[in-house]
Amino acid sequence: MTEHTDKKAGSGALDWLWLAASVALLVGGLVAYYLLAGKPTPVRFIAVLVGVLASAGAFWMTAWGRDVWSFVLGSRVELRKMVWQSVPDTRRTTLIVFLFVVVLGLFFWVVDWLLAMGTRHLLGTGA
Repeated sequence: MTEHTDKKAGSGALDWLWLAASVALLVGGLVAYYLLAGKPTPVRFIAVLVGVLASAGAFWMTAWGRDVWSFVLGSRVELRKMVWQSVPDTRRTTLIVFLFVVVLGLFFWVVDWLLAMGTRHLLGTGA
């Protein structure tokens, strides 16, 4: 087993406790929203925000939370490696997509019309 897997296996019970705390804090923030029904909306929003942030902090203490954070950091590195299209290329591609949508829309409209006419002719309900 790798070191990372051993670390996960050794902290299983503690991870479950942190995960349970994370869920409890999230639910607590949502419950606080409804318990503070008579308070102004910003106060209720702050209660939910505190619950969500506390829940995220508790989740970060688990091995799963650290794995998610590693994934986010790795995604940022990969995002920096992307090569973005230039503005003229983006406009050209967008125009091509719109033209294809119009052409296919007209094609399917004609096919639908022809099938409807054929069906009316076969059933004898056409005018």
